[in-house]
Amino acid sequence: MRGSRSDPDKRVRTAKGRTASSTRWLERQLNDPYVKQAKAEGYRSRAAYKLLELDERFGLVKGARRVVDLGIAPGGWAQVVRKLSPKAAIVGIDLLEVEPLDGVTILQMDFMDDAAPDLLTKALDGPPDLVLSDMAANTVGHKQTDHLRTMGLVEAAADFAIRTLEENGAFVAKVLAGGTDKELLDLLKRHFRTVKHAKPPASRKGSSEWYVIAQGRKPQA
Repeated sequence: MRGSRSDPDKRVRTAKGRTASSTRWLERQLNDPYVKQAKAEGYRSRAAYKLLELDERFGLVKGARRVVDLGIAPGGWAQVVRKLSPKAAIVGIDLLEVEPLDGVTILQMDFMDDAAPDLLTKALDGPPDLVLSDMAANTVGHKQTDHLRTMGLVEAAADFAIRTLEENGAFVAKVLAGGTDKELLDLLKRHFRTVKHAKPPASRKGSSEWYVIAQGRKPQA
């Protein structure tokens, strides 16, 4: 019988007051193997596996000493960094409240606040060698507007990474379908030795998200 405990393909009954989109989201969560694996392995979100998969391919986290996590909530990426580089100093920032993580400094504020970049760098004992950004703007339902708002965050994150990363450092950021805009891509190529796009297996097939991976921060002019 569908919906029984023995049926892995769970269906969610449409509850009174629940929208169709929220019902579909809940159904995806219940049937998502990454969600189940995250719960089993103690990660706060399935997004942890996106970073694990990107690290396996690009060697981003292992050996990192000072890491900035932009859009840290709920903390899955920071957990991965703690696991793969337990001695790394980590500072994260998010508008949302984030439950404390051992060994992680968390700032609850808007990254677009003028004071944020200085506060992030001061929380580390030296320049970061890895800047991670899983930030995305709150959607308004208009595809072009949502794209522009999220890419604005990506541009701000890239500017921060370029200004603060130590030589040979790396930058990873979530972008939307179509990848990084040409102007931003050209900027990253000027400042990093390699720039690539990737969609880790943990990204849902129907999702428009991709990641840009910029490695080998060139020496400051």
